[in-house]
Amino acid sequence: MAEKEFDIYYRALYGGRWDGLRAALLKPAERRPYTKGLTRPYLMDYASVLAARSLRPPPRGALLDACAAPGGKTLVLASESAPSVKILANDTSAGRRRRLIDVLDGHLDAETRGRVSVSGFDAAALAAKKSEHGRFDGVLLDAPCSSERHVLSNQTYLARWTPARPRFLAKRQWALLSAAFLLLKDGGCLVYSTCALSFDENDGVAARLAAKYGGRARLDMPDFCEGACTEYGRIILPDADSGLGPMYIARFYK
Repeated sequence: MAEKEFDIYYRALYGGRWDGLRAALLKPAERRPYTKGLTRPYLMDYASVLAARSLRPPPRGALLDACAAPGGKTLVLASESAPSVKILANDTSAGRRRRLIDVLDGHLDAETRGRVSVSGFDAAALAAKKSEHGRFDGVLLDAPCSSERHVLSNQTYLARWTPARPRFLAKRQWALLSAAFLLLKDGGCLVYSTCALSFDENDGVAARLAAKYGGRARLDMPDFCEGACTEYGRIILPDADSGLGPMYIARFYK
């Protein structure tokens, strides 16, 4: 029953494209070795590399990877930012933080690793403290999401799926994105990404930021070539992008 509801929900969003997209999602994700500045390659979906690269780091300052585990995007930020840039890689789950630390320790040289700290705070709670506002020069928020590719490949997850899930997650994503904007310095870059398919979790959340902050949140479309444009960003989908994704990316400047 849940699988039927799942298909009805996403067919309503994607129409005749859904059958091909569903088939592409059921195939193994296309992972490629990322090597730039690393001590050894790290296999990851190249769409994640594009998401991390969409955050334009300053020549110096501090970056926040707000939901960093398992660590692939943090590796990109660390290896492609200037030596004067500090990075705070955050994840609220202790288990995921352990994996994050293992990834960082196993792929970064000592100098680069020394620029990356790991924390476990709730970004939404941190932003409630006015003293933390404007703390970071750049924020990457790869928010927890429906992750339909994983749902489809796991019958237990699929059996638990309901149409309420994307709406529920969108509320949490909005809390995190709004917090990330408060933690960002004026002039700073904010990238919001998910591996979700639904409007509610993607453009729907980005639209709320634009509506709440108006001209203070300036939309800047990601400039990579892969992916289809949406109103507020771009989305990479495996049926159209050689097995990459899903990955939605929206970029704002404060």
